[in-house]
Amino acid sequence: MGKKKSVEEINEKIRSGRAVVLTAEQVAAMGRESTPAAVAEKVDVVTTGTFGPMCSSGMFINFGHSDPPMRMERLTLNNVPVFGGIAAVDAYIGATETALPHDQYGGAHVIEELLEGKDVLLQATAKGTDCYPRTEIKTLINKERVNEMIMFNPRNAYQNYNVAVNSTSKMKYTYMGTLLPSLGNATFSTSGELSPLLNDPDMRTIGIGTRIFFGGATGYVAWHGTQFNTGKPVNEHGVPIGNSATLALIGNAKEMSTRFIKAGYFEKYGVTMYVGVGIPIPVLDEDMARRVMIRNSQIETNILDYGNPASGVLGRADYQSLFSGTITLNGKKIRTAPLSSVKVAREIADILREEIMAGRFMLTEPVELFRKTTGLNSLQIKL
Repeated sequence: MGKKKSVEEINEKIRSGRAVVLTAEQVAAMGRESTPAAVAEKVDVVTTGTFGPMCSSGMFINFGHSDPPMRMERLTLNNVPVFGGIAAVDAYIGATETALPHDQYGGAHVIEELLEGKDVLLQATAKGTDCYPRTEIKTLINKERVNEMIMFNPRNAYQNYNVAVNSTSKMKYTYMGTLLPSLGNATFSTSGELSPLLNDPDMRTIGIGTRIFFGGATGYVAWHGTQFNTGKPVNEHGVPIGNSATLALIGNAKEMSTRFIKAGYFEKYGVTMYVGVGIPIPVLDEDMARRVMIRNSQIETNILDYGNPASGVLGRADYQSLFSGTITLNGKKIRTAPLSSVKVAREIADILREEIMAGRFMLTEPVELFRKTTGLNSLQIKL
């Protein structure tokens, strides 16, 4: 093994303008002709990016106190229900909550409009108390008039995710998009070799406190994400197969951009939110170099039948095939379509690279690394 580098040593090189920073795609291409030892010697930081639908997302808002004050209990923003059971004027709006019966408009749209600086209608009621006598309020808010807008997403940046197909004779409308009958198409949602957690599959450098690109602003890894599962099998390249680790992310939504936070809607399924995430990976040694050299052809995931979930895993596909537009399953060629945008993921990795090279974005060591898990619990119906 060659010389090991520390995060502080790499930060010193960033401060002095000597750091070599490449995107994950650039290092993957470099790896075709270089060894891990050579990459570890030459490269200090690898930038990653992903931009796709991440339903487990939302935002805390502090509205500020009215006169007379009110302890808001039942709230809506543009008629989208908001959770207010966390104090007088704090609330959390979930990305997938909808303004029923209009399920094509929801929390993600409200968040996007607030980020754009638009006015949003706040309506709230309460029983009234001695210290909070007001019982109703109706007013317009925007990002300049509220105190805080804190994006907190409990489950983002899946390490890998399944390919979705539909073997039945009927169209299926899912969070993986519209699936045509009789294996008419296949959808997937990962940026492949650009994806953050696929470039550090053991999460040696990613943990609580890691500084990241989040929605166009600086954010942080707050915790492991919900449904965090490091117990999935890995392929010969050490890459988890199927959906595995996730991240809980936090950042100042007032600084975010609608270029990297976008509302979306899946037909007959519901609202989602597209989120842009980029994580810098310090190349500490040869092992990390080998990890960041991963190529789409070396990353595999499971193919699942969303029309018949009981059928289990139908096969595997690598991301080179998925991005080519066609995969083959049991001798049948199936058209593929990504739900995530590699174009925007590439843009995120490029922006992060520029920020690091300019000395405006320093790396952080995790306060604590994530623990390994063995699997997930399923909800048991006891009544």
